[in-house]
Amino acid sequence: MTESPVPLATHHHPDLSIDSQLALQNAASRLHAEFGEHFGDETIERFLNSAYNQFASRATVPNFVPLLAERWAHQLLTALARVESRVTDAKPTVLFLCTHNAGRSQMALGFFNHLAGDNGVAWSGGSEPGNEINASAIQVMAEGGIDIAREFPKPWTDEIVQAADVVVTMGCGDACPFFPGKRYENWELRRPPHGPAVFD
Repeated sequence: MTESPVPLATHHHPDLSIDSQLALQNAASRLHAEFGEHFGDETIERFLNSAYNQFASRATVPNFVPLLAERWAHQLLTALARVESRVTDAKPTVLFLCTHNAGRSQMALGFFNHLAGDNGVAWSGGSEPGNEINASAIQVMAEGGIDIAREFPKPWTDEIVQAADVVVTMGCGDACPFFPGKRYENWELRRPPHGPAVFD
């Protein structure tokens, strides 16, 4: 039995440092190991490279881009597998959406993961993703014993929305995606009048 080749994602990014090339190659290997039974090499590589390009243009620390790309590609592939019924995961999935995915939706995601544990799946996204999580949001959540420092702003995709059982919107307005038949909830969360922009 011949093993499928690991996607060579780095040939799309020849200008990367050696360390970043190795990190991206290792990311491709891990994604292939997890999703290879569901998707072909070309699909996995396409998602990883799309994720890399999403973060490379606005990254403040370039060395972190391969890691962010891997995590985002993993979420996208997981969502696609659910949409196409390639996996049978009965856990309820909630998607939190706001504008910059840097405050409100990240805090909601943190609370969900803290309270639900392994009983559910949660994702978040933004219509205009920022460059990093709001420092005030990280601090406030940490005071409650919830760590969201490893999270990062990201957009949503049709696959992500379609894979969710419940979509919670928080101020993204007309930009929020809508799919008929899906359960939507809108949370009106306003920024404190004299406080930091935690809820953007």
